[in-house]
Amino acid sequence: MHVYSTLADDWYCNMNLSTEMQLPAGRETILTFFERVQKSFPSMRNFYTRDNGDFVLEEDKENGQQRWLSIEPRRICSGYLNPTGIEDALGQHNLVLELIPYMLSVSQLDCEALDYVLGFDYLYRGNHDEIVAEALGTSPAFDPFTAIPGATVLNYEPTVTLALEDSCRRQARLQVETRTSAYQVRRNEFPEEMISVYFTLRQYGSLGPDTSFADTLKTLRGHSEDLVDVCVVEEVLRPIAQAISAR
Repeated sequence: MHVYSTLADDWYCNMNLSTEMQLPAGRETILTFFERVQKSFPSMRNFYTRDNGDFVLEEDKENGQQRWLSIEPRRICSGYLNPTGIEDALGQHNLVLELIPYMLSVSQLDCEALDYVLGFDYLYRGNHDEIVAEALGTSPAFDPFTAIPGATVLNYEPTVTLALEDSCRRQARLQVETRTSAYQVRRNEFPEEMISVYFTLRQYGSLGPDTSFADTLKTLRGHSEDLVDVCVVEEVLRPIAQAISAR
């Protein structure tokens, strides 16, 4: 069990590659690519096409774990829900990145952005925005608003994006996503839904000819782990978990 599994109800490690050009969508190309991935991960046996035309290959969701892979018109996404460890997820992501130059004709030049994403979900029945504001607090400038008698927080989804180098091509983004509507607050009826925290390391732009997708993902992973340990776990994840537990 990875330490991240103790911080939230669910967690996941995803990779997204956005391309400048349209990806192939031919029947033979797509099926051959997914069959090659399935050869390494035989439990990924559910293949389907979404209504919007995206192609998906995924596992059955068993014991809360699930591998999945999707191909959109200009994006390839690889994900693993509740992996045993980061290396299990990276094995899948790296395989995809190793195959796409040969099987989907994606080159380093075609890279618009490469993402390494860690996500954390918290199941909560109640006003998501209110409990996030309680857990994380607000800036002093906003304190008078939350102190208004009878006022209720309707939208509080803090997000911050940082450039990690002068060129701004490598960025880190922390985002909290809530799922409470004004209708639910008005009726005081709340379904049990997920509060999500996403931490993304993104590399923008084409990669150099001597740099591979896998090497770039490895670098993003290293930066991500350092920042998550220092800036996210104790400052964001644990406070949300504790606030939900206290309710």
